[in-house]
Amino acid sequence: MTDESSFHAEFQRALGFPAFYGRNMSAWVDCMGYVDDPSAGMSTVSVTPGEVLVLHIENAGDFKRRCPDLWLSFLECAAFVNWRRIDQGGVAMLSVSAYA
Repeated sequence: MTDESSFHAEFQRALGFPAFYGRNMSAWVDCMGYVDDPSAGMSTVSVTPGEVLVLHIENAGDFKRRCPDLWLSFLECAAFVNWRRIDQGGVAMLSVSAYA
């Protein structure tokens, strides 16, 4: 991932986001917020409610150096998905694994 466009293209490909995916961080949050609800059609990857989806980012150090603002936005958005879920009485469902 070298820029915002490639970030969204990779997540759309890897997680099977729908064709109407907006390719911005608000749309990313929307899709990730439904990974435990496959009937929503927001991702072809899903977890059972209560399970955690690990987002493994290889070469995270390079990504962070190339796109520091996008890296921070990614982490903040993943945290927001979890916060919103907890705020609604659920449990966190995303984890970030970053391999340097």
